[in-house]
Amino acid sequence: MAISLSLSELARRIDGNTICGEAGSLFSGMAALDTAGPEDISFLGNEKYLPHFLTTKAGAVIVPAGYDFKTDGPALITVANPSLAFATVVRHFAAEANPFTPGVHPAAHVHPSAKLDPEKVCVHPGAIIMAGASIGDGTEIAPNAVIQNDAVIGKDCQIGANVSVRERCTTGDRVSIQPGAVIGSDGYGYEFSEGRHVKIDQVGIVEIHDDVEIGANTTIDRARFGKTVIGEGTKIDNLCQIAHNVIIGKHCLIISQSGLAGSCKIEDYVTVAAQSGIAGHVVIGEKAILSGRCGATTSLKGGQIYAGKPALPYREENKLQAHVRRLPKLLARVKALEAAAKEKSSTDQNGSAADIDGQ
Repeated sequence: MAISLSLSELARRIDGNTICGEAGSLFSGMAALDTAGPEDISFLGNEKYLPHFLTTKAGAVIVPAGYDFKTDGPALITVANPSLAFATVVRHFAAEANPFTPGVHPAAHVHPSAKLDPEKVCVHPGAIIMAGASIGDGTEIAPNAVIQNDAVIGKDCQIGANVSVRERCTTGDRVSIQPGAVIGSDGYGYEFSEGRHVKIDQVGIVEIHDDVEIGANTTIDRARFGKTVIGEGTKIDNLCQIAHNVIIGKHCLIISQSGLAGSCKIEDYVTVAAQSGIAGHVVIGEKAILSGRCGATTSLKGGQIYAGKPALPYREENKLQAHVRRLPKLLARVKALEAAAKEKSSTDQNGSAADIDGQ
C-alpha cells in the first residue's frame, strides 16, 4: 500500500512554495485534474487545462510560479516546472507500488561464475545470468531477461522482461532497458564474393553510459570491432534501430522508429524525431534537431533544425515545400499560356493568309 505524502513533505520534495492548504494534509495518490479526487495530487502544466483546474476535485495541485491563483478548493504549491515536479510525485508512488525486493528467485538461473550479491540485487523467475556476467547492486533483472557471458550491468539498473544483453556488452549505472530490447545483436555486415553475400564477423561490443534509457523492442548492434557507444543521459524511444559502430553523444533524444546506420556519429544534445533516418558514416553536429521523417544523407552542422529528405535547414525546406505546393497552379498557368500562345499563333497565321489573298 502506498505511503501517504503530507502537504509539507510534498512541498519539500519538489522544492515548492505552499500558497494555501494545511501542512499536515495527507495524499495517497496522483491523477489528472479532471479525474483526481480529494486524496490525489495533480498539476497544472499547460494553460489549456485551466478549465479543468477551476473545477478539479484534487486535494492538492502543483501550479506554475508567477500566477495569482485564487481558489477555495485544493491546496496549491507553486514551482518553476509543474510537469517536472509532478514526475517526482509519480516516482514516489510508483516506488511504493513496486518496491525493490532483493533476492534471486529459485526459478532464475545464475551461473556460478556470475558476479552479484544476492542480497543487493533482484533477479526474477526465468531470468538467466550467464558465465562471467556482473550485476551491480540495486539492479533488477525482470522475468526471462538474459544477461550473456561476461556482460556487465551497473548499479541501480532496470532490465525489463525479455531483454537480451549479449556477451561482453556493458552498461553504466541507473540504466533502464524496457522489455524486449536487444543490446549487442550482430551488426548487419556482408561482403559480396563469388556470387554470394558473405557475413562479416561482428566482434565488438555495445557500451552504454550512466542514466541512459532504452525503449521497448529497440535494438542496438554490437560493433564490427571496437564499440557502439550510447552516451550519458541519452534517451532512446521504442522501436529504434542503432547499427554497428554508431557513436551517440550525451543527452540525446532518439524518437520512435528512427534508424541510425553504421558508423554514424551523433554529437551531444541532438534530437532525432520520429521515423527519421541517418545514413552511415555521417556526423550530426551538437544540438542539431532532425524533425519527423527527416533523412540525413550527409553530415549536418550543429545548432540548427533540419527537415525533409534529404535533410535541409528547416526554413529552406519549408520554402521548397511551398514551391512544390504551388506546382499544380503553376502547371495550370503554363497550360493556359500555351493555349493562348497557340491560339494567337493560329490567328496570326489566318490573318497573314487573308492578307495574301487580298493582294
